[in-house]
Amino acid sequence: MDDEARREAAETHFRQAYEHQMRGELEEAVRLYRLSLEAHPTAEAHTFLGWTYSFQGRYDEAIAECHRAIAVDPEFGNPYNDIGAYLIELGRHEEAIPWFRKAMVARRYEPRHFPHANLGRVWMKLGRLGDAMREFRKALEIEPTYAVARRELGKLVGGNGSGPSEVISR
Repeated sequence: MDDEARREAAETHFRQAYEHQMRGELEEAVRLYRLSLEAHPTAEAHTFLGWTYSFQGRYDEAIAECHRAIAVDPEFGNPYNDIGAYLIELGRHEEAIPWFRKAMVARRYEPRHFPHANLGRVWMKLGRLGDAMREFRKALEIEPTYAVARRELGKLVGGNGSGPSEVISR
């Protein structure tokens, strides 16, 4: 198979894997992401395989896939944010901080508000409420309609900064 055919096969497997993942068919998604990676490794396929592992509670494997994604394309921001999100799920909040900062400056990353909101949650957990407010405000500067950041900021401004809610990966 030539390079172009391998890339096309990888893309086909990736799309199919994503569809299965969104339907909750995680084992099939894993199988198809692996086929995509065998055909042509991409940062996206490694990251999304990691995301699928996270749905299964397999955070160490998810983190390993994100590291592979970064090795393929260090400019792709999703795996940095995702590593931080998985570390939070593992209760390793302080370790997550540099990963969110790396996601914030990655060249190829669209949902730039996610790492700010996630870092805000870390600061809330660590009792650094001023820093948390700053991050939620930054997330809202980037994406003014982002309800999660608005809600978390409201908790802080309203005095109910009891703790973070869900972590956002992607």
